[in-house]
Amino acid sequence: MTASPPHSDALGELMRAAQRGDGAAYLELLRTITPQIRRVIQRQRGFAGSAAAEDLVQDVLLSLHAVRATYDPSRPFAPWLAAIVRHRLVDGARRYARTSGREMPFDEDDVTFFELATNVSAEEPGDTQALRAAVRALPDGQRQAIELLKLEELSLKDAAAISGTSVGALKVATHRALATLRRTLGTKRS
Repeated sequence: MTASPPHSDALGELMRAAQRGDGAAYLELLRTITPQIRRVIQRQRGFAGSAAAEDLVQDVLLSLHAVRATYDPSRPFAPWLAAIVRHRLVDGARRYARTSGREMPFDEDDVTFFELATNVSAEEPGDTQALRAAVRALPDGQRQAIELLKLEELSLKDAAAISGTSVGALKVATHRALATLRRTLGTKRS
């Protein structure tokens, strides 16, 4: 992020005034730098989409607000701001890399079709009575794990507190219970 030296000085003056408590100067600074930040982020991360880019812009502005007291008034403003933008871009790239591998774009147009026959599920609903009987037939610890974690949808921490067992023991009991239920009900692992 580069700006001409006189403009950098003007931004520095606004930041110095903002550090002294001038709210109007701070608002003017934010109004001036936000479009610049948005352009830099769009250029660097435009592939992630406009919503992700706008999230990064907001991250930069929040970071700037959080660390505004660290700005050294004797130094130029633009390089200080560029460092904040650069760090938020790196954080955004890490976040994008973590989530893009697990998430798929969702287009609601792909969910349903005009022809009624294509909207019918190919799978018939399972036999709920058989499932209830299979759950009742599980050993106590496994049954309790399934009831708490799968039926009541409690977190592992909450289920461990209620059952009086460790999180690890609950995980093992759930894994074994699911394997037993698959064998009992003759379902494939999905």
